[in-house]
Amino acid sequence: RRKSAVLHPHPDPKLVERTDISMLAIVGADGRRSWRVYSRPFNVLEKRPKVAIVVTGLGVSFNATELVVGILPGEVTLAFAPFARKLKDWIDAARGAGHEVLINLPIKPRGYPRDDPGPFGLLTALDTEKNRRRLDWVLSRMTGYVGVTDYMGGRFTANQSAMRPVLREMERRGLMFLDSMETAASAAPKLAPKLRLPFAMNDKVIDRVVSRTAIDAPLAEIERIAKARGSAVALAHPYPVTVRRLQRWVGGLDEKGLVFALITAVVAKQKPR
Repeated sequence: RRKSAVLHPHPDPKLVERTDISMLAIVGADGRRSWRVYSRPFNVLEKRPKVAIVVTGLGVSFNATELVVGILPGEVTLAFAPFARKLKDWIDAARGAGHEVLINLPIKPRGYPRDDPGPFGLLTALDTEKNRRRLDWVLSRMTGYVGVTDYMGGRFTANQSAMRPVLREMERRGLMFLDSMETAASAAPKLAPKLRLPFAMNDKVIDRVVSRTAIDAPLAEIERIAKARGSAVALAHPYPVTVRRLQRWVGGLDEKGLVFALITAVVAKQKPR
């Protein structure tokens, strides 16, 4: 395994406030923000097209999470479920191995109520204050993360009036937002620039079908998107076959003229679709 980058220790006492639930991220008095402070160093002079990979839904299965943290290189971004057990241990292990970390924000999916985002899921039926309290609970579950990515989410993200206060709160707390783009109608790509929220969006889920050939095709597509637009983001799940395909694929990026990037390195770099 390659030597991992050393990430800024967490929690940085100047980047948290203590609330009645726990610690929450804040912008430091000196203007420092978690999405930058907790990021992994990246060469800003790098001109090759960038590819960012985010493995989402971690911390629920011990074995799957251990495999991801143990095998995939530190440039892969890891997103953890807020209700995962031993979350702090996982974050420490992931960041210790050089991974940037996101937290999954469960929100109302298109298949609701059949698909249930759980007791702290954000719902369009709730008022802004109730959703903000649920968001605070999710954000309070750990420290050291650069931002948030939605989990499930198609119905809620398409609702501009529901999304605006959520995104505003993330900006206020110095975090970034990765939109899983479960729906092409997501309001986030329009809202984020207006709110000055650091933002990235998923281009492709690589393992909607879990098999070697079904994973290789979207990976090839991600390469094409990166070369055409300068950067691309792919979402993956912690399935053993996904992890093995990614491990193999990542090793060949260099010779294809692509650079393996962090999620913070593609913020504001993606060209509009």
